[in-house]
Amino acid sequence: MRTIQLYIPDEVDLKDCDFSMIIASKLYEDGKLSSGQAAAIAGLSKRAFIELLGRYGVFVFSTSLSDLELDIANA
Repeated sequence: MRTIQLYIPDEVDLKDCDFSMIIASKLYEDGKLSSGQAAAIAGLSKRAFIELLGRYGVFVFSTSLSDLELDIANA
């Protein structure tokens, strides 16, 4: 596991938990992390992480046509 140190200006009103969730949700959205891995980064249970994704503009369900077609074929 890596640790990254960032300096954020005091003017930015961002709590540590919000920052962790922003990073985790983006990495999840980009397919770099599973929901469980992203939840661990955010310090949340998997269920809580998934429930909060919408607040950060991330959809739980894929919106790509190929994924939809695959889901239909597997149904």
